[in-house]
This record gives sequence, C-alpha cells and structure tokens, in this order.
Amino acid sequence: MDTIQKVALIVHTLIALLIIALVLLQRGKGADAGAAFGAGASGTVFGARGSSSFFSRATAVCATLFFVSSLTLAYLSSQASTAPSSLLENAPPAAESGAVEAPEPSEELPISDTPELEPVEDQDLDIPELEVEEPSGDQG
Repeated sequence: MDTIQKVALIVHTLIALLIIALVLLQRGKGADAGAAFGAGASGTVFGARGSSSFFSRATAVCATLFFVSSLTLAYLSSQASTAPSSLLENAPPAAESGAVEAPEPSEELPISDTPELEPVEDQDLDIPELEVEEPSGDQG
C-alpha cells in the first residue's frame, strides 16, 4: 500500500468519526416542538431557525470531505494494481517447478474408496403397485 493511500485512508477514517460525533451532538428538529409543550426552555415555538448552526455547517463540510476522500481512495486503489490479472500468469511451468507427477494407478490400489453395493433381489419389499386409470375417450 502506498504512503499516499495510507494517508488518505487515515484521513477518511478521521472524517467518518468526526461526522459521527457531529451528528450525535446536534439537536433533533423535533426538540423545539417538544420544548413548546413543557419539555424544556425554548425561545420560539415553531419559529424560523435563522442561520444554520455551527454543527450543521460543520457536518455539511465533513460530508463533502468524506465524499471527496471516498473518490480519492477509489481512484488510488484502481491505479495501484500490481497484482497479475490471472493466477497462472506468473506461475512457472510444471517441468521447471520440480513438481512430482502422480503415480500411475495399479491393480493393487483401489480406484475408488466407495464400497460396491450388492444388488437386492431376494428380499420381500412392501412397495404397493401404482394404479393407473385409463383416460376416457370423451375428452373435448
């Protein structure tokens, strides 16, 4: 991972944590309505908020920075592709790697580990026969 990508990832994480803190510190929009009915002290009932508060502006700035850092990380990760496109691209040929070939199957070794099943012929199985109705010729 490049140094620039590490720095961008750290900044991205810090911005995300800052957004979380700013959102948790803000008052909800329903807080003024609750204050009007005796839940707290508020100067206005449903009045205009005037200019936006410091927290809402800081949240908007941090959200923009978060978006920009996300795009930056996406760009940096797409440009830093040093891995081969295929797993077999950089693999050495089998003869050079010193790979041991598999032995030929012999008659002594079983080819399959599953046991052979004996046919069931002389057992009395209670399987009822299926009764099939003949279709009538009066179908239209």
